[in-house]
Amino acid sequence: MRTFLFKRLPSALAVLVAASFTVFLMLRLIPGDPATTLAGPDASPATVAAIRARLGLDAPLAEQYLHWLGQVLSGDLGPSYAIGGQVSELIGDGLAATFQLTVAALLLVVLLAVPTALYAVSARRRGLAGVLRALTTGALAVPPFVTGVVLVLVFAVGLGLLPAGGHASLFDAPDLAVQYLALPALCLALPSAAILARYLQDGLERALGEDYVRTATALGVSRRRILWRHALPNALPPAVTVLGLQIGQLIAGAVVVERIFAWPGLGQLIEQGVSRRDYPVVQDLLLLVVVGYVAVQLLTDLLYSWLDPRVRWE
Repeated sequence: MRTFLFKRLPSALAVLVAASFTVFLMLRLIPGDPATTLAGPDASPATVAAIRARLGLDAPLAEQYLHWLGQVLSGDLGPSYAIGGQVSELIGDGLAATFQLTVAALLLVVLLAVPTALYAVSARRRGLAGVLRALTTGALAVPPFVTGVVLVLVFAVGLGLLPAGGHASLFDAPDLAVQYLALPALCLALPSAAILARYLQDGLERALGEDYVRTATALGVSRRRILWRHALPNALPPAVTVLGLQIGQLIAGAVVVERIFAWPGLGQLIEQGVSRRDYPVVQDLLLLVVVGYVAVQLLTDLLYSWLDPRVRWE
Protein backbone atom coordinates (compact mmCIF):
# COMPACT_ATOMS: atom_id res chain seq x y z
CA MET A 1 0.00 0.00 0.00
CA ARG A 2 2.82 2.42 0.88
CA THR A 3 4.63 1.68 -2.38
CA PHE A 4 1.40 2.22 -4.27
CA LEU A 5 1.02 5.64 -2.63
CA PHE A 6 4.60 6.67 -3.37
CA LYS A 7 4.07 5.86 -7.05
CA ARG A 8 1.13 8.28 -7.14
CA LEU A 9 2.81 11.19 -5.33
CA PRO A 10 5.07 12.45 -8.19
CA SER A 11 2.13 12.78 -10.59
CA ALA A 12 0.07 14.50 -7.88
CA LEU A 13 2.83 17.03 -7.22
CA ALA A 14 3.19 17.67 -10.96
CA VAL A 15 -0.54 18.35 -11.20
CA LEU A 16 -0.37 20.83 -8.32
CA VAL A 17 2.55 22.73 -9.85
CA ALA A 18 0.84 22.88 -13.25
CA ALA A 19 -2.43 23.96 -11.62
CA SER A 20 -0.74 26.74 -9.64
CA PHE A 21 0.83 28.16 -12.80
CA THR A 22 -2.45 27.87 -14.74
CA VAL A 23 -4.45 29.58 -12.00
CA PHE A 24 -1.91 32.39 -11.69
CA LEU A 25 -1.76 33.02 -15.43
CA MET A 26 -5.51 32.67 -15.97
CA LEU A 27 -6.29 35.45 -13.49
CA ARG A 28 -3.84 37.80 -15.23
CA LEU A 29 -5.59 37.18 -18.55
CA ILE A 30 -8.99 38.26 -17.20
CA PRO A 31 -9.82 41.83 -18.27
CA GLY A 32 -9.50 44.35 -15.47
CA ASP A 33 -6.83 45.61 -13.10
CA PRO A 34 -6.96 45.41 -9.28
CA ALA A 35 -5.13 48.72 -9.01
CA THR A 36 -7.69 50.48 -11.21
CA THR A 37 -10.54 48.91 -9.23
CA LEU A 38 -9.06 50.06 -5.92
CA ALA A 39 -8.18 53.52 -7.17
CA GLY A 40 -11.63 54.24 -8.55
CA PRO A 41 -12.75 55.57 -11.94
CA ASP A 42 -11.52 59.13 -11.34
CA ALA A 43 -8.01 58.25 -10.18
CA SER A 44 -5.01 59.65 -12.00
CA PRO A 45 -2.48 57.39 -13.76
CA ALA A 46 0.08 58.27 -11.07
CA THR A 47 -2.27 57.05 -8.35
CA VAL A 48 -2.94 53.79 -10.22
CA ALA A 49 0.80 53.28 -10.74
CA ALA A 50 1.46 53.87 -7.05
CA ILE A 51 -1.14 51.28 -6.08
CA ARG A 52 0.32 48.78 -8.56
CA ALA A 53 3.76 49.30 -7.05
CA ARG A 54 2.42 48.87 -3.51
CA LEU A 55 0.68 45.62 -4.45
CA GLY A 56 3.70 44.33 -6.37
CA LEU A 57 1.78 44.19 -9.65
CA ASP A 58 4.47 46.13 -11.49
CA ALA A 59 6.97 43.28 -11.05
CA PRO A 60 7.54 40.70 -13.83
CA LEU A 61 5.03 37.86 -13.92
CA ALA A 62 7.68 35.27 -13.08
CA GLU A 63 8.65 37.21 -9.97
CA GLN A 64 5.00 37.60 -8.94
CA TYR A 65 4.42 33.87 -9.41
CA LEU A 66 7.45 32.86 -7.35
CA HIS A 67 6.49 35.32 -4.61
CA TRP A 68 2.97 33.90 -4.44
CA LEU A 69 4.26 30.32 -4.47
CA GLY A 70 6.59 31.16 -1.59
CA GLN A 71 3.66 32.55 0.38
CA VAL A 72 1.64 29.39 -0.22
CA LEU A 73 4.48 27.08 0.83
CA SER A 74 5.17 29.15 3.96
CA GLY A 75 1.49 29.29 4.93
CA ASP A 76 1.47 33.10 4.97
CA LEU A 77 -1.05 33.98 2.26
CA GLY A 78 -0.77 37.71 2.84
CA PRO A 79 -3.48 40.36 2.86
CA SER A 80 -6.48 40.68 0.57
CA TYR A 81 -6.39 43.44 -2.04
CA ALA A 82 -10.01 44.57 -1.91
CA ILE A 83 -12.11 42.54 0.53
CA GLY A 84 -9.93 43.33 3.53
CA GLY A 85 -8.18 41.21 6.12
CA GLN A 86 -5.78 38.30 5.80
CA VAL A 87 -6.53 35.78 3.07
CA SER A 88 -5.96 32.83 5.41
CA GLU A 89 -8.58 34.19 7.83
CA LEU A 90 -11.10 34.81 5.04
CA ILE A 91 -10.65 31.29 3.69
CA GLY A 92 -10.78 29.78 7.16
CA ASP A 93 -14.11 31.46 7.91
CA GLY A 94 -15.75 30.09 4.78
CA LEU A 95 -14.01 26.72 4.65
CA ALA A 96 -15.90 25.25 7.62
CA ALA A 97 -19.29 26.03 6.07
CA THR A 98 -18.30 24.70 2.63
CA PHE A 99 -16.81 21.56 4.19
CA GLN A 100 -20.01 20.99 6.14
CA LEU A 101 -22.12 21.36 3.00
CA THR A 102 -19.87 19.12 0.91
CA VAL A 103 -19.73 16.32 3.49
CA ALA A 104 -23.51 16.39 3.95
CA ALA A 105 -23.98 16.24 0.17
CA LEU A 106 -21.50 13.34 -0.08
CA LEU A 107 -23.44 11.36 2.51
CA LEU A 108 -26.65 12.00 0.59
CA VAL A 109 -24.97 10.87 -2.64
CA VAL A 110 -24.14 7.48 -1.11
CA LEU A 111 -27.48 7.13 0.69
CA LEU A 112 -29.41 7.89 -2.50
CA ALA A 113 -27.27 6.15 -5.11
CA VAL A 114 -26.51 2.78 -3.52
CA PRO A 115 -30.10 1.78 -2.57
CA THR A 116 -31.39 3.06 -5.91
CA ALA A 117 -28.90 0.94 -7.86
CA LEU A 118 -29.50 -2.15 -5.73
CA TYR A 119 -33.26 -1.80 -5.94
CA ALA A 120 -33.19 -1.22 -9.70
CA VAL A 121 -31.13 -4.38 -10.24
CA SER A 122 -33.12 -6.56 -7.86
CA ALA A 123 -36.57 -5.30 -8.96
CA ARG A 124 -38.74 -8.02 -10.43
CA ARG A 125 -40.60 -5.67 -12.74
CA ARG A 126 -38.72 -4.06 -15.59
CA GLY A 127 -41.07 -1.08 -15.54
CA LEU A 128 -39.92 -0.11 -12.06
CA ALA A 129 -36.27 -0.31 -13.09
CA GLY A 130 -37.11 1.91 -16.06
CA VAL A 131 -38.78 4.47 -13.79
CA LEU A 132 -35.70 4.57 -11.53
CA ARG A 133 -33.46 5.02 -14.56
CA ALA A 134 -35.68 7.85 -15.80
CA LEU A 135 -35.49 9.55 -12.39
CA THR A 136 -31.70 9.39 -12.35
CA THR A 137 -31.59 10.76 -15.88
CA GLY A 138 -33.81 13.67 -14.86
CA ALA A 139 -31.69 14.42 -11.79
CA LEU A 140 -28.60 14.43 -13.98
CA ALA A 141 -30.10 16.58 -16.74
CA VAL A 142 -31.47 19.40 -14.58
CA PRO A 143 -28.75 21.90 -13.53
CA PRO A 144 -28.34 22.69 -9.81
CA PHE A 145 -29.53 26.29 -10.10
CA VAL A 146 -32.86 25.04 -11.47
CA THR A 147 -33.11 22.26 -8.89
CA GLY A 148 -32.37 24.75 -6.12
CA VAL A 149 -35.16 27.09 -7.18
CA VAL A 150 -37.62 24.18 -7.42
CA LEU A 151 -36.67 22.89 -3.97
CA VAL A 152 -37.14 26.35 -2.46
CA LEU A 153 -40.53 26.79 -4.13
CA VAL A 154 -41.77 23.36 -3.01
CA PHE A 155 -40.33 22.83 0.47
CA ALA A 156 -39.84 26.42 1.66
CA VAL A 157 -42.55 28.47 -0.05
CA GLY A 158 -45.22 25.87 -0.80
CA LEU A 159 -45.02 23.45 2.13
CA GLY A 160 -43.16 25.66 4.59
CA LEU A 161 -41.21 22.70 5.93
CA LEU A 162 -37.66 24.02 5.55
CA PRO A 163 -36.01 27.45 5.45
CA ALA A 164 -35.20 28.88 2.04
CA GLY A 165 -31.68 29.87 3.05
CA GLY A 166 -29.32 30.70 5.86
CA HIS A 167 -26.88 28.92 8.12
CA ALA A 168 -26.58 27.79 11.72
CA SER A 169 -23.77 26.10 13.63
CA LEU A 170 -24.02 22.36 14.20
CA PHE A 171 -22.50 22.82 17.64
CA ASP A 172 -24.73 25.66 18.83
CA ALA A 173 -28.08 24.63 17.32
CA PRO A 174 -27.85 21.20 15.63
CA ASP A 175 -31.58 20.85 14.97
CA LEU A 176 -31.73 24.25 13.27
CA ALA A 177 -28.47 23.59 11.42
CA VAL A 178 -29.87 20.39 9.88
CA GLN A 179 -32.92 22.30 8.63
CA TYR A 180 -30.75 24.93 6.97
CA LEU A 181 -28.48 22.22 5.54
CA ALA A 182 -31.14 19.92 4.08
CA LEU A 183 -32.09 21.79 0.90
CA PRO A 184 -28.62 22.93 -0.25
CA ALA A 185 -27.11 19.50 0.47
CA LEU A 186 -29.90 17.77 -1.47
CA CYS A 187 -29.57 20.21 -4.37
CA LEU A 188 -25.82 19.63 -4.51
CA ALA A 189 -26.09 15.85 -4.15
CA LEU A 190 -28.74 14.99 -6.76
CA PRO A 191 -26.60 15.12 -9.97
CA SER A 192 -23.72 13.18 -8.40
CA ALA A 193 -26.10 10.65 -6.88
CA ALA A 194 -27.66 10.10 -10.32
CA ILE A 195 -24.26 9.48 -11.92
CA LEU A 196 -23.15 7.09 -9.17
CA ALA A 197 -26.47 5.21 -9.22
CA ARG A 198 -26.35 4.73 -13.00
CA TYR A 199 -22.74 3.62 -12.93
CA LEU A 200 -23.27 1.22 -10.02
CA GLN A 201 -26.41 -0.19 -11.63
CA ASP A 202 -24.57 -0.89 -14.87
CA GLY A 203 -21.70 -2.50 -12.96
CA LEU A 204 -24.09 -4.73 -11.02
CA GLU A 205 -25.88 -5.78 -14.20
CA ARG A 206 -22.57 -6.71 -15.82
CA ALA A 207 -21.51 -8.64 -12.74
CA LEU A 208 -24.81 -10.52 -12.63
CA GLY A 209 -24.26 -11.60 -16.22
CA GLU A 210 -20.97 -13.38 -15.47
CA ASP A 211 -20.58 -17.15 -15.65
CA TYR A 212 -20.02 -17.57 -11.91
CA VAL A 213 -23.43 -15.99 -11.24
CA ARG A 214 -25.14 -18.48 -13.53
CA THR A 215 -23.26 -21.28 -11.82
CA ALA A 216 -24.25 -20.06 -8.37
CA THR A 217 -27.87 -19.72 -9.51
CA ALA A 218 -27.83 -23.28 -10.84
CA LEU A 219 -26.53 -24.46 -7.47
CA GLY A 220 -29.52 -22.88 -5.75
CA VAL A 221 -27.90 -19.79 -4.27
CA SER A 222 -30.48 -17.05 -3.76
CA ARG A 223 -30.32 -13.93 -5.95
CA ARG A 224 -30.13 -11.74 -2.88
CA ARG A 225 -27.06 -13.56 -1.61
CA ILE A 226 -25.44 -13.43 -5.07
CA LEU A 227 -26.12 -9.71 -5.28
CA TRP A 228 -24.64 -8.85 -1.89
CA ARG A 229 -21.82 -11.37 -1.62
CA HIS A 230 -20.58 -11.56 -5.22
CA ALA A 231 -21.93 -8.90 -7.58
CA LEU A 232 -21.64 -5.87 -5.28
CA PRO A 233 -17.98 -6.45 -4.28
CA ASN A 234 -17.04 -6.74 -7.98
CA ALA A 235 -18.99 -3.63 -8.99
CA LEU A 236 -17.85 -1.54 -6.04
CA PRO A 237 -14.22 -0.67 -6.97
CA PRO A 238 -15.07 1.15 -10.24
CA ALA A 239 -17.93 2.91 -8.46
CA VAL A 240 -15.49 4.16 -5.83
CA THR A 241 -13.46 5.81 -8.60
CA VAL A 242 -16.60 7.50 -9.91
CA LEU A 243 -17.45 8.65 -6.39
CA GLY A 244 -14.00 10.20 -6.05
CA LEU A 245 -14.50 12.11 -9.28
CA GLN A 246 -17.90 13.30 -8.09
CA ILE A 247 -16.39 14.74 -4.91
CA GLY A 248 -14.58 17.20 -7.16
CA GLN A 249 -17.90 18.06 -8.76
CA LEU A 250 -19.42 18.61 -5.33
CA ILE A 251 -16.66 21.05 -4.40
CA ALA A 252 -17.11 22.97 -7.65
CA GLY A 253 -20.91 22.87 -7.51
CA ALA A 254 -20.92 24.26 -3.97
CA VAL A 255 -20.11 27.69 -5.43
CA VAL A 256 -23.46 27.82 -7.27
CA VAL A 257 -25.49 26.17 -4.51
CA GLU A 258 -24.14 28.50 -1.82
CA ARG A 259 -25.26 31.46 -3.90
CA ILE A 260 -28.81 30.10 -4.23
CA PHE A 261 -29.29 29.31 -0.53
CA ALA A 262 -27.25 32.21 0.92
CA TRP A 263 -24.80 29.72 2.43
CA PRO A 264 -21.79 31.57 3.92
CA GLY A 265 -19.07 29.41 2.41
CA LEU A 266 -16.22 29.77 -0.04
CA GLY A 267 -18.63 30.31 -2.93
CA GLN A 268 -19.56 33.80 -1.80
CA LEU A 269 -15.91 34.59 -1.08
CA ILE A 270 -14.73 33.58 -4.54
CA GLU A 271 -17.56 35.58 -6.11
CA GLN A 272 -16.46 38.68 -4.21
CA GLY A 273 -12.84 38.04 -5.14
CA VAL A 274 -13.59 37.73 -8.86
CA SER A 275 -15.85 40.78 -8.98
CA ARG A 276 -13.27 42.94 -7.17
CA ARG A 277 -10.23 41.51 -8.99
CA ASP A 278 -8.79 40.35 -5.67
CA TYR A 279 -5.97 38.17 -7.02
CA PRO A 280 -4.73 36.69 -3.70
CA VAL A 281 -8.18 35.52 -2.62
CA VAL A 282 -9.16 34.00 -5.96
CA GLN A 283 -5.88 32.25 -6.76
CA ASP A 284 -5.54 30.83 -3.24
CA LEU A 285 -9.12 29.56 -3.32
CA LEU A 286 -8.73 27.93 -6.73
CA LEU A 287 -5.47 26.31 -5.69
CA LEU A 288 -7.15 25.06 -2.51
CA VAL A 289 -9.87 23.42 -4.61
CA VAL A 290 -7.22 21.70 -6.75
CA VAL A 291 -5.35 20.50 -3.65
CA GLY A 292 -8.57 19.09 -2.22
CA TYR A 293 -9.40 17.37 -5.50
CA VAL A 294 -5.93 15.81 -5.81
CA ALA A 295 -6.05 14.63 -2.19
CA VAL A 296 -9.44 13.01 -2.79
CA GLN A 297 -8.10 11.23 -5.88
CA LEU A 298 -5.16 9.85 -3.89
CA LEU A 299 -7.51 8.56 -1.21
CA THR A 300 -9.74 7.09 -3.91
CA ASP A 301 -6.80 5.26 -5.47
CA LEU A 302 -5.84 3.87 -2.07
CA LEU A 303 -9.39 2.69 -1.40
CA TYR A 304 -9.59 1.17 -4.88
CA SER A 305 -6.33 -0.73 -4.31
CA TRP A 306 -7.65 -1.97 -0.97
CA LEU A 307 -10.88 -3.21 -2.56
CA ASP A 308 -9.06 -4.73 -5.56
CA PRO A 309 -5.59 -6.08 -4.63
CA ARG A 310 -4.82 -6.70 -8.33
CA VAL A 311 -4.23 -2.95 -8.68
CA ARG A 312 -1.49 -3.06 -6.05
CA TRP A 313 0.16 -6.06 -7.69
CA GLU A 314 0.22 -4.34 -11.06
